[in-house]
Amino acid sequence: MITGIRHIIFDLGGVLLNIDYNLTEQAFIKLGIENFNELYSQAHQADLFDKFETGNISQEEFIEAMQALAGIPLTAQQVTDAWNAMLLNLPLRRLQILQQLRAYHDLILLSNTNEIHETAFNKIVSDANSVSLGAFFDKVYLSHRIGMRKPDVAIFQRILEENGFKAEHTLFIDDSIQHIEGARTLGIQVIHLEPGMTIEHNIFLPKQD
Repeated sequence: MITGIRHIIFDLGGVLLNIDYNLTEQAFIKLGIENFNELYSQAHQADLFDKFETGNISQEEFIEAMQALAGIPLTAQQVTDAWNAMLLNLPLRRLQILQQLRAYHDLILLSNTNEIHETAFNKIVSDANSVSLGAFFDKVYLSHRIGMRKPDVAIFQRILEENGFKAEHTLFIDDSIQHIEGARTLGIQVIHLEPGMTIEHNIFLPKQD
């Protein structure tokens, strides 16, 4: 049972931002990388993507690596567009929920992401709302900026220590079970957002009169 929550850590993709990994897979298959699903998925990814998500390689190095994997010459824009194909939209209702929660809770954004996706998802939010995603949170932790990624326990420990949070008063919401287990190790309360679930329909419901 979830009780005593003062701080909430949100994942981004699959929790706030709608995503579809299959769209990126299909886009790269069309570009000649037919085994893309073996390299990258929600459950696992090759070392190249780990390095990109922890800032150990640059956007240019990532694009060059993807170009080398393809069987045909690709432009940087083709790689970027295919990589961003998974990013869909962020429903207004979810932003409204964040605004409402922030009046009573500390809100943290924690995302395994990368330089290319950061530019893209900020554009999605700003185009629809004329504000950056960071405006809805007290603090934002992006893996490529801090050199750490989920499910490493160290990233959750850092958030707790830097913000003075106690694990038992902290809730973490994510759609990947391996990330949930990382947070649970420290005693953080967790909600695994399973396929078909959304925060607006299954977690933060309007109060009934």
